[in-house]
Amino acid sequence: MSEATLHDGSTIEVEVHGSGPVVLMPVNPTPVEGEQAEAMRQWGADPALGRSLIDGLSDAFRVVAFDYEGHVLANPKPDTLTPDNVSADILAVADAVGADRFAYYGYSWLALSGLQLALRTDRLSALVMGGFPPLNGPYAAMLRVTEATYEMAVAPKTATPPATGTGEPGDWSSTEVTLGEGQARQFLSLYQALRGFDDSQVRLSCPRLCFAGSQDEIVYDERWGGTHVSIAGPLLRDRAAIEALGWDVEVLDGLDHTGAMQSANALPILRPWLEKTLFLPA
Repeated sequence: MSEATLHDGSTIEVEVHGSGPVVLMPVNPTPVEGEQAEAMRQWGADPALGRSLIDGLSDAFRVVAFDYEGHVLANPKPDTLTPDNVSADILAVADAVGADRFAYYGYSWLALSGLQLALRTDRLSALVMGGFPPLNGPYAAMLRVTEATYEMAVAPKTATPPATGTGEPGDWSSTEVTLGEGQARQFLSLYQALRGFDDSQVRLSCPRLCFAGSQDEIVYDERWGGTHVSIAGPLLRDRAAIEALGWDVEVLDGLDHTGAMQSANALPILRPWLEKTLFLPA
């Protein structure tokens, strides 16, 4: 177990498993248990996702796991969760385990964080973005969602109308806002900092892969302004343009945002690509 000091002076635990080329993954290495685990299963999520990914890679790679999302929820950074600082935090984790060069895999907002990291360092041996497109990403839509989430987080709870969704996996309208003010504001700060970011101008040199489920289209109800966050759309519509920029692209047929992140679906894409990319022929 190692520990890294982040941009705000807080510390995060870092677990290292296996040996070989280094792969940084911002995942929770400890399976969630109890009522929270059951709630995750009902939503279609895996309470042991981080552990499953580690176990699926650590026989071939030196996997560096750190629960960055869990950390920022427990230690909110309301005004400082910016692309610059998130990138600095990831580099601090790499430094803490002595990794000068490393691959990075992130999913959803942690995938876009990987893209921002790649723009700020030459230490990446490979980049994998899951659940967020590298071209024509939904930055404006996510800003609207985080603005609405923040407004609900600070509003009196009696002023928040009850959910109208079914509570089934993928039914984002059934999601209740349970974030505190600081927790919500940090994600608003992140997307405000990305306002105007033009991913069409990004040019990277490291090997890179992006993937998402073909049904990864998140539609929020009127509480979030009826916002549509399209993840699969850019990969399906602009695949040739993304590949022309040097990305390998995979679309998982029939899977939504939650489904594509599960280890049973992600590992068959992630592991062979990392093996091909990081174990170069002699």
